[in-house]
Amino acid sequence: MGESMFVSLAFLMLCTMLQRVWSHGDQPLSKVAVHKATVSLLDLAYIKASPAILGQEGKTAEWITLEYSSPIPSIDDWIGVFSPANFSASTCPKENRRVYPPLLCSAPIKYQYANYSSPLYIVHGKGFLKLRLINQRSDFSFALFSGGLSNPKLVAVSNKIAFANPNAPVYPRLALGKSWNEMSVTWTSGYGISDAEPFVQWGPKGGDHMHSPAETLTFTSDSMCGSPARTVGWRDPGYIHTSHLKELWPNRLYEYKIGHKLNNGTFIWSGNYQFRAPPFPGQKSLQRVLIFGDMGKEEVDGSNEYNNFQHGSINTTLQLIQDLENIDVVFHIGDICYANGYLSQWDQFTAQVEPIASAVPYMVASGNHERDWPETGSFYENMDSGGECGVLAQTMFYTPASNRAKVWYSIDYGMFRFCIADTEHDWREGTEQYKFIEHCFASVDRQKQPWLIFLAHRVLGYSSCICYAEEGSFAEPMGRESLQKLWQKYKVDIAVYGHVHNYERTCPIYQNICTNEEKYHYKGTLKGTIHIVAGGGGSSLSTFTSLKTKWSIFKDYDYGFVKLTAFDHSNLLFEYKKSRDGKVYDSFNISRDYRDILACTMDSCPSMTMAS
Repeated sequence: MGESMFVSLAFLMLCTMLQRVWSHGDQPLSKVAVHKATVSLLDLAYIKASPAILGQEGKTAEWITLEYSSPIPSIDDWIGVFSPANFSASTCPKENRRVYPPLLCSAPIKYQYANYSSPLYIVHGKGFLKLRLINQRSDFSFALFSGGLSNPKLVAVSNKIAFANPNAPVYPRLALGKSWNEMSVTWTSGYGISDAEPFVQWGPKGGDHMHSPAETLTFTSDSMCGSPARTVGWRDPGYIHTSHLKELWPNRLYEYKIGHKLNNGTFIWSGNYQFRAPPFPGQKSLQRVLIFGDMGKEEVDGSNEYNNFQHGSINTTLQLIQDLENIDVVFHIGDICYANGYLSQWDQFTAQVEPIASAVPYMVASGNHERDWPETGSFYENMDSGGECGVLAQTMFYTPASNRAKVWYSIDYGMFRFCIADTEHDWREGTEQYKFIEHCFASVDRQKQPWLIFLAHRVLGYSSCICYAEEGSFAEPMGRESLQKLWQKYKVDIAVYGHVHNYERTCPIYQNICTNEEKYHYKGTLKGTIHIVAGGGGSSLSTFTSLKTKWSIFKDYDYGFVKLTAFDHSNLLFEYKKSRDGKVYDSFNISRDYRDILACTMDSCPSMTMAS
């Protein structure tokens, strides 16, 4: 008992130390000291917003112009965007009868300094600013503050502006379903089930269309586990709808649009979209999969720049949009948008990825910034989710997991079998998740689906990040120890992780030893698993250790993503591309036959008998 307790305490202490190195700076909105806000309205100060009505042509995003003036301008004056428009204390719910809310009910959904596009603001006290707003189910107002972010004083409040239909269905995101011939469509709206009937109108391109109903979810601040998610970061999420389109024909092109039938019989429609149905398990066709982690979101108008740490996010998004015709599936393996308890940022993220997620399945995994919160069952006892404790991620994005709160699941896509783990829940031997991982590996028919891929957020395999190297683990503590015998036994080809914000590739490896001397053109049996870190989707980059490791083949301190291309059952191409230009900077290919998968390697086959 004493030894077991000592091991557990040592493990928790190590996890605590590791958490310190994942600090990327605070979420930008957390810099606004909402609780210190005071009213200092000035007669000669003003802020005006135009146009008053947005989205009159069905647009879900528009640029607006602000004009503002202050008689006592300062370099730290700033402008906050608030939605709903009424952010006064009178609308704030009290946490309890002894705690009174601050002047501001919630943090602004974005902000910018008054001199950002008007350098002479500090001289003349006048300025203008262009901001991009998305439809977020409510009206907007804009406030001019003095005193900086740490001691905000409200100087002026603008007129209100709004989208023509703030409740409109927006930001569809596709996901592969629980069956290979199923596609799920999730979207957000302001219509509850008592207001309208949600559905998807869909069918083969050029063919007959049908309606499929959608389930509707929402939640309240009581579902949040802590601050800021249930206090200043809280914002009504609206309603999240998911419809399941079934019995699809493999590789057929379908078109769809999302709609709501109002109680008065009228219909509210989205724009038109299309997707290609997935191939059936084992189907021989060109299959292209993109994988990355830790992308986050970034504002195209330059707002939220203060201590912003997701500098590569827009570049990654744009590269995927530009190459969308050559992408079949996207896996975003954790640390999705870094809302960190500021719920408005989930709308911003789904708007940012909509051109991708509305056209190809956008599959997600759970990361520390989605799930972790003390005493809520997460494997790591930290506060990285900002109080969200997984609720936002598992509601905003559909996954075919048997329990949406435990985000581990498998995907059969043509010649691929993907096994997606949830590193924020215990994966160690004997746990529920460990049994799932082994079953996912063991149940695939490698003759039909030769390419077996393991995906997870935290690095359970190998990484040269200085954060891991300083602890001597080169991965999450107990990761390899728990899972490497499964990777080896079931001959997992490639394992891909996020969490560490850079790119790295190992040799095929087992028990810290390279099992193949080749680096770029693998033929026959790998004899081990190739481990990839692909956490450079957009968040601040992670530093490599100066220590030299024999198993590390390629490292890159930059933003990027990886792409797997299966040409047939015997040939796979792996590519690493940078987000800045979309060019390939590392690659390898695997060529083999089915008998190479069957071949025994160390610890991959059961004991044999010579008995006849």
